[in-house]
Amino acid sequence: MSQNSTKAMIAEVFNDIANGIKSGQFKKRARIGLTILGSEHGVEEMVKAAELCKNKYGDFDIVLIGTKVDGDFEVVEVDSPEAGHKKMTEMLENGELDGCVTQHFDFPIGVSTIGRVLTPGLGKEMILATTTGTTSTNRVEGMVKNAISGISVAKANGIKNPKVGILNLDGARQVERILNEVKEAGYEFEFASSLRADGGAVMRGNDLLAGTPDVMVCDSLTGNLLVKVFSSFTTGGNYETVGAGYGPGVGENYDKLVNIVSRASGAPLIAEALRYCATCAENKVLDIARNEFKKANEKGLQEFIDKTAKKAVKVESEEEVKIPPKKVVTASIAGIDILELENACKALWKENIYSESGMGCTGPIVLVSEDELDKAKEVLKKAEYLA
Repeated sequence: MSQNSTKAMIAEVFNDIANGIKSGQFKKRARIGLTILGSEHGVEEMVKAAELCKNKYGDFDIVLIGTKVDGDFEVVEVDSPEAGHKKMTEMLENGELDGCVTQHFDFPIGVSTIGRVLTPGLGKEMILATTTGTTSTNRVEGMVKNAISGISVAKANGIKNPKVGILNLDGARQVERILNEVKEAGYEFEFASSLRADGGAVMRGNDLLAGTPDVMVCDSLTGNLLVKVFSSFTTGGNYETVGAGYGPGVGENYDKLVNIVSRASGAPLIAEALRYCATCAENKVLDIARNEFKKANEKGLQEFIDKTAKKAVKVESEEEVKIPPKKVVTASIAGIDILELENACKALWKENIYSESGMGCTGPIVLVSEDELDKAKEVLKKAEYLA
């Protein structure tokens, strides 16, 4: 550590002590790093973000990691974005920083970032779980665990009982089924209900715009696209202004608080990302995540995931299923995941119920004749294709 950095830390400690004595409450100010090299908008934009944040909030300390700049900030000097990441990681591991905001950081498999956006419909903040990283190489498992990570971040940001919605994507119905199972087993959380007339925990595009759930669960590629659209839809895409960025990397046992912004992020967004990171640090989001995953696992989370995964890859050992005689199919059954649609039809054929797959306005459907609708639903429930 440089002599200037040591002096700054000593001064900070004495300020904290003085403030604690004055208020009667001693609380250590969070120290949040900001790497300032690598932005498409230049170092000046990053410094501007730090200044905006300091002027707006001012209740935590910002440490700049990069080239020497003018201004009233502690600066740790490095000569490249790569060196900035190395120094940032070192400072996090040594306890010199409580968290850091940076760009283009590589997280290990099992860790994904939890973004926060401002939705245009009602001006409501919404957490996107997730926006970068890979929670699991299995899509459904990843989205289920993204929900736990999203709940953790929501709680760290003051939402005591966050409501969870699942974006209507491939795998959404399987995710809903697994989360319902772990909920019924005793892991406590609430589902949001879509603002559309038929409700349900599976969210539509309208729910994205309105911010219906506190936590919107999706895969990282979709979340990455969404956070870019939400953050820059008024600027044409090359300058992100709205929201708090791609958020902290969260995993079951991850131990470094690193919040991500884009190289296209502008000062207003980065300022909010710094505040987001500080709040997560102050409320120990990574400890909350460890505790949430522990509680969910104790209620069978991984067992429910594994059961669904094994079912999805199960190889049919029996002879090819014979399709029953064709009927007019006008009754539809919704709520089946598109990844399981073909197998759901086969399950009905085995019971001599003619069915066809289709796509309704809200997602995949199985079509059957009106007189076999109730029986078909029972078969699909028993085979665990339908909740």
